[in-house]
Amino acid sequence: MATPHFHIPQAARDVYSASCPCRLVLDLLADKWSALALGALEAGPVRFGAIKTRLDGISPKVLTAVLRRLEKNELITRTIYPAVPLHVEYELTDLGRDACVPLGSLLSWVEDNVERFPDLP
Repeated sequence: MATPHFHIPQAARDVYSASCPCRLVLDLLADKWSALALGALEAGPVRFGAIKTRLDGISPKVLTAVLRRLEKNELITRTIYPAVPLHVEYELTDLGRDACVPLGSLLSWVEDNVERFPDLP
């Protein structure tokens, strides 16, 4: 289990408050690609190319930035295997697996309800 980097008393946590760090976590998880990237890693360690294939429409540059941001925030790990050619795998951490539970529910809800949104492009 990751050690907390700082402590915020439960009573002080309010995602609706502009000064609450919870907003930063929500921003991290709710951006265009992060939830999908985490979902692509649920089955186990995956290489960059397989993630890119799964996330149809993402550019390599954007995927690299998303994976770095998730790694920096300890949601995923990046393991480099010294082989020729270089072999890199990404895997969920315990924190990342925990995040996949509510995100997976949200993704399922979206798939079940997409037709109910009248103004999608």
